[in-house]
Amino acid sequence: MSILEPPINRRDFLWQSGGGLGGIALASLFSSENLNAAQKKHKLGSPQYAPKAKRVVQMFMSGAASHVDMFDYKPRLIKDHGKKWDAGEKIELFQSSPGKTMAAPWDWTQYGKSGKHLNDVVSPLGSHVDDMAFIHNLVGKAGVHSTSTLLQATGFQLPGYPAMGSWVSYGLGSMNENLPAFVVLPDHRGFASNGTKNWSSAFLPAQHQGVIIQPGAENPIADLFPKAKYITKKGDADLQSVMRKLNRMHEQKRPGDSRLNARIRSYELAARMQLSAPEALDVSKEPQHIKEMYGLNLASKNFPKNINTPEETFFFGQKCLIARRLLERGVRFVQIWSGNDNRHPRRNWDSHEDINRDHGPLARGFAHGAAALIGDLKQRGMLEDTLILWTTEFGRMPCSQGSKGRDHNPFCFTNWLAGGGIKGGVSYGPSDEWGFKPADRDKPTYVYDIHATILHLLGIDHETLTVRNNGIDRRLTDVHGHVIQDILS
Repeated sequence: MSILEPPINRRDFLWQSGGGLGGIALASLFSSENLNAAQKKHKLGSPQYAPKAKRVVQMFMSGAASHVDMFDYKPRLIKDHGKKWDAGEKIELFQSSPGKTMAAPWDWTQYGKSGKHLNDVVSPLGSHVDDMAFIHNLVGKAGVHSTSTLLQATGFQLPGYPAMGSWVSYGLGSMNENLPAFVVLPDHRGFASNGTKNWSSAFLPAQHQGVIIQPGAENPIADLFPKAKYITKKGDADLQSVMRKLNRMHEQKRPGDSRLNARIRSYELAARMQLSAPEALDVSKEPQHIKEMYGLNLASKNFPKNINTPEETFFFGQKCLIARRLLERGVRFVQIWSGNDNRHPRRNWDSHEDINRDHGPLARGFAHGAAALIGDLKQRGMLEDTLILWTTEFGRMPCSQGSKGRDHNPFCFTNWLAGGGIKGGVSYGPSDEWGFKPADRDKPTYVYDIHATILHLLGIDHETLTVRNNGIDRRLTDVHGHVIQDILS
């Protein structure tokens, strides 16, 4: 550069340095990366490869169900019951200081060819253990209900991310245009921690959010049918027709806004559901032995005030039967909840005060319904392509809180899966002798691995089902996740 030439500014210097062959090479690299990313992106509406499962049931025990009282058999807890518990390290619990070693209030029995130990409080599942895979080394990130529930439901600890059911609906679409792809059956007492955020579609199109159904309620689907007596069927149909026309006109003036099409599709689905949903939710024509298998013979208008086994059995079983009817009619993802948000007396799995009082009825109730669902799907030939996931936000400690309760344990807990593509009779990832932490602390299982495995069995590579949001390619498994090959058939 001549000393007579004006000084070069920073922008020009960077362009002259990088805008030649180096810039061309860089542009080529970015172009190649974008092309590879596009080639790897999941094609919506169909699986990428032959799926083992077509549909999913997620059972969520709200409040933190205790693995060491149901599924994770620990002789050490029985041997040392009542003695000082010392894990050999400093422990910070959510609500208490470590109490004494505490065994389950009930006995353990071995079941099936696999010889799996189950606690007697979930004994109905004993006849199905050879169809189930238990994961005993799952770890969480926090001991707080709200964030941990979101993590299990959406893969993130903060709100604003789509639920697993929403991702499945988005990736695979519906198998029945007259019913939602993603249905939520909440606890009959109310919503769990976070409420509707647990099944939100967030930044995915709105039609992929979970549709709430309250089995047995006077209006199982809120706002589906007009309440005003002066609205006739013909008048309602005419109103829907006019709204469709106005919505389409509104959409045409605003191209590129996916929210409009999502809302229109939601309205159209609601209109179709007015015909299809009542039939799907009507269990009156089910054979009596099927109703009894699910516990519907325990129906009562006067259940006791305190938590009790007949009530838990009836309501959870009712949801399981409705789930089966929805699945066989093409619903892709059904989420069943046990337990609502915290209140007193306890109506969820958060048994700080008394494991026997709370876990007993809840466990017997869910186990009865879950066993009925597994057996019913199996006899109908549906279990082989229906995937069942049982989960909770975290586990509970091997020591007592007070004399009869247990505090939160995010350091280790249990999930189990059954059905489509799962190798039955498997116990994967053992916990330590206390059920306190994974036996191999360097190789725990995370919720990302559960989610990756479920998507894999549905024929989806979890790394390719992505959506660009706020400048980031978001996915259910964030930047984590490995398929758990050892539990696959």
